[in-house]
Amino acid sequence: MTADETRIAGLVDAMTLAEQVSLLAGADFWSLPAIERLGIGRLRVSDGPNGARGGGSLVGGVKAAAFPVGIALGASWNPALAQEIGVALADEVKSKGAHVLLAPTVNIHRSVTNGRNFECYSEDPVLTAELAVGYITGLQSQGIGATIKHFIGNESEVQRTTISSEIDERTLREVYLLPFEAAVKRAGVWAVMSSYNRLGGTYTSEHGWLLNTVLRGDWGFDGVVMSDWFGSHATEDTVNNGLDLEMPGPSRDRGDKLVAAVAAGTVSAATVRGAALNILRLMARTGALDDHRPHVEQAIDDPAHRALIRRAGAEGAVLLANDGILPLASGVKVAVIGPNARVAQIMGGGSAQINAHYRVSIWDGLSAAVGEAALIHAPGCRSDRFQPILQGPFKTEFFANTTLSGAPVHVGEMPDAMAFWLENVADGKVKATEFSVRLTGSYTAEASGIHLAGIRSAGFSRMLIDGVQVAEAWESWAPGETFFEEGSAEMTGSVDLMAGQTCRVVIEFATKPPKVLAFAGLAAGIGRPLGAAGIAEAVAAARNADVALVCVGRNADWDGEGADLPHITLPGDQNALIAAVAAVNPRTVVVLQTGGPVEMPWAGDVAAILQVWYPGQEAGNAVADVLLGHAEPGGRLPQTFPLRWQDNPTRSQDPEIYPGLDGRVRYGEGVFVGYRHYQAQGIDPLYAFGHGLSYTSFALSDFHLDGSGTASPTVTLRVTNTGSRAGSEVVQLYVTPADAPVPRPARELKAFAKLHLAAGESRTVTLALSRRDFAWFDVVARHWVVSAGRYGVTLARHAGGADWQASVTMAAAAWPASAG
Repeated sequence: MTADETRIAGLVDAMTLAEQVSLLAGADFWSLPAIERLGIGRLRVSDGPNGARGGGSLVGGVKAAAFPVGIALGASWNPALAQEIGVALADEVKSKGAHVLLAPTVNIHRSVTNGRNFECYSEDPVLTAELAVGYITGLQSQGIGATIKHFIGNESEVQRTTISSEIDERTLREVYLLPFEAAVKRAGVWAVMSSYNRLGGTYTSEHGWLLNTVLRGDWGFDGVVMSDWFGSHATEDTVNNGLDLEMPGPSRDRGDKLVAAVAAGTVSAATVRGAALNILRLMARTGALDDHRPHVEQAIDDPAHRALIRRAGAEGAVLLANDGILPLASGVKVAVIGPNARVAQIMGGGSAQINAHYRVSIWDGLSAAVGEAALIHAPGCRSDRFQPILQGPFKTEFFANTTLSGAPVHVGEMPDAMAFWLENVADGKVKATEFSVRLTGSYTAEASGIHLAGIRSAGFSRMLIDGVQVAEAWESWAPGETFFEEGSAEMTGSVDLMAGQTCRVVIEFATKPPKVLAFAGLAAGIGRPLGAAGIAEAVAAARNADVALVCVGRNADWDGEGADLPHITLPGDQNALIAAVAAVNPRTVVVLQTGGPVEMPWAGDVAAILQVWYPGQEAGNAVADVLLGHAEPGGRLPQTFPLRWQDNPTRSQDPEIYPGLDGRVRYGEGVFVGYRHYQAQGIDPLYAFGHGLSYTSFALSDFHLDGSGTASPTVTLRVTNTGSRAGSEVVQLYVTPADAPVPRPARELKAFAKLHLAAGESRTVTLALSRRDFAWFDVVARHWVVSAGRYGVTLARHAGGADWQASVTMAAAAWPASAG
């Protein structure tokens, strides 16, 4: 037994039952209680994964560095970069006075419309696992705990807090559990977060097979299992089935209820002791056990983190198509067009969002590089899901009731008309679940015409302009897809304003009982439709430029937690904008910012397409680096881009497969997720998994297969940069299975390597395989099985390619799930 284990065993045995129980639930939203009698500090956690927000609200709060989102890191295909980012994020967590980061998110891209795909790495479990291991290793090397999430079956945001994911064990083992298994066995992850949903009818937070049999039994996990926020629903069933920590606090199902359950014999004292020991082990690993410092959060804008974010943004950028126009030649006149041109889209929405130190738009990045004189701007159209948030300041008057009556108990100010109220509302002068507030501010119209006012809320709300109610979600409030499914749909009204006209805006809000997640939220905005005039202005700009750069995509209102996308068509008039610009300027480059695939009816009509995702606060600088050739577009697709939405694996005629029916979502495609589905169905995608172009060229040669007939064959090859500039290549190794008694994909990614090579440089790389890479899972025997026969081995640069093929012979083998 190590010194830490000896110490925490002594501490847990020195505790009373009530003290042990106190450690099994949060004291508040972001921390556990200290036990001063025994000198035990307070463990604090912070949301991630593309930054460390600290303990503030989901909007505002102390500023923090915004790193590229999960799918952008997935597109890097670079576990070493993920590890480097993990190390940097540890510094960010420490700056917020926390010990644990709620990250990484490793759910699989099952569908193309999951609202949270942006936060996850890939449709492929092996790529996801390698990146997760790198990220966790980096984070925990600095003494900050990683919390891998969401365990398991959270591949959609539809009814996510209640729906039951119906997934057979083979599919779980071969696809969805694999990244978690790698995180436990290879990275030694310190914490796991259960998902909101049910698995086979049982909430994952109380799923004994999942948490005790698989996680702790088969894999040997010795860390903490915590609930997602408000994702714990019982006392005995959670504690007995492996959930150590209920979050957030104060506790709803533990505390006195758990003490009483021990007294009644429905939970054993040994079970409570074991869970408390797990908490203390996490505290020892992160230093929280002896951390008695006052909680201080700092906004540290680290130049080294700036540089890393910029470099990582370029490395995740995927050059989908290029007729030679990129990198841009010097001295060209560029029309910078589109809704994402001057608005920096740096992150997705939901619990991953942070208050970034700054936001660099594509216009800002290009202007800094080439000067504004070389650029022309036209927005062209809008891409918003909701009306743009009203900017303040807004005077706020809080009332200790839900009727806006009496004198306000607190008067303050908000910078804009968006808020998440979690705890300590109005400096603690009102109950977080029972208050009302009036916001008073103004809006000045930039142009004449009809404006749309929109309001949405987790609670009741209304907006008045110059004393007239124009939009309300109060009397007509109904459940919608906003605020993590706790909010209404956006309710809109119109108002006719003249350019320069300033009007008085009053917004009123009152809390309502929550469905599941106990918080209040409000968002109100005003916007002006651009219509045909906006596209005409963009066309004129394109005609007067050498190159038309069309910056389109989505934003955090579309790619966000709590709701799936309705489709994968670019929102609003963006397709029409691209078509109109390409019709007058053949040198049109499309820069895409989305959290996943989109349909591209204009793909054959433009000169280049660059997918840059949401690359963090340095977005515009990273994009400018790639466009101008200062950096290589280093990304490869981590998710297949289908030609049509209807082609994707979950686009079935059976609604139970997606989005779900009667509270169940059945993973009917089984192991045929992502590129495996397209190949099985004979569907050609628009862009294949693993696809990405370079500014240079590469040759693969000197292939050698060693160890055929053994349990661990290897493939060796030489990669040469045959071009005139530095660049990167990703070599991908796919295995084609032998005949087996179960259906298997035609190809499965099993190994890959990313190489950065100077012009003319060559390097030899070896890709190793293990017996697990040839195995399928037998659900009856609960064994991994290698069927005897010949297996195909393919080296390629995307899932549909083949630079070299060979075969290996494998003998029959089987081993239990617990042996890995």
